[in-house]
Amino acid sequence: MSDARRTDLVLLLVAIVWGSSYLSAQTATSALPVLLVLFARYALSALACLGVVVSRGRGPRRWTRAELRAGLPLGLTQAAVLVVETYGVAHTSAANAGLIISLTIVLTPLLDRTGHRGGLPPVFYAAAGVCVLAVGILMAGNGFHAPRLGDLLMLGAAVVRAGHVALVGRLTAGRAIRPLHLTTVQTVVGTVLFLPLAARDLPTLVHADSATWTQLLYLALFCSVFAFLAQTWAVQRTSASRASLLLGTEPIWAAAAGVALGGEHFTALTGLGAVMMITGTYWGQSVERAHRATALHRTAVQPTPTEEDTRCPPTTPTSRTTPTTV
Repeated sequence: MSDARRTDLVLLLVAIVWGSSYLSAQTATSALPVLLVLFARYALSALACLGVVVSRGRGPRRWTRAELRAGLPLGLTQAAVLVVETYGVAHTSAANAGLIISLTIVLTPLLDRTGHRGGLPPVFYAAAGVCVLAVGILMAGNGFHAPRLGDLLMLGAAVVRAGHVALVGRLTAGRAIRPLHLTTVQTVVGTVLFLPLAARDLPTLVHADSATWTQLLYLALFCSVFAFLAQTWAVQRTSASRASLLLGTEPIWAAAAGVALGGEHFTALTGLGAVMMITGTYWGQSVERAHRATALHRTAVQPTPTEEDTRCPPTTPTSRTTPTTV
């Protein structure tokens, strides 16, 4: 197997794992309180990350000041994402959860204007409009009615996650921050936050059955630690465009897991919403990527300012807006 094909398979596996995380979270929250599930997921992830950091045979193990300064606020925003997302999954279908959260792809560029000097092209807003219409259809389910609580929460989670991703770019751009160490700080922050909230339910966790523990371990070790490290490894070996294309299949796998494993049913209306959501997110993603590349190219071909024209030297801020799930 070639290196390129192996990298593609790893990225596809990450998308499958993330897509299945909604059904796992839904199953876990049906047996345990949401805050207890979040504490267990964070605590197990933190232990795994700390174990990886300690076991590394090379490179410094201590956290830098930049990693701590970025990790603390990002740990708070990431915890906010998972709170809203997990409560949303508990009150909607896994398929709807995975499809609606993919709105992050088109919401992030709206919040992170770095690299979008002059604004996004109008066609991007057309793609975002398709996604918004798709959300309305998905909320309708078997017929148009008042929006479900879970769907509204997942819509809120998409907005909060987009803000989190934009903040990641702002706090890490141009800084020497190691992804593993940053993730470890975030998981420790989440563990500390959820411990007092879930403390009274800890006996319930101790007496949870093996099936529930399997879901918790899957969420922590595969959907968080493994997926993040595998994504980082793969993105370093392929183009950002190809990585985004493969990771963008996450909502497809979320829907497939809900139907195949969760016993969920797709109506014609839900299927239409799913197609529109996937189409809109891919369309918006491609438009944003092309616009960013054009802006960078125009900046690169600008002449170097001379002594006679130094009033406004050009700057090119860079950031990454590809959403990541931990």
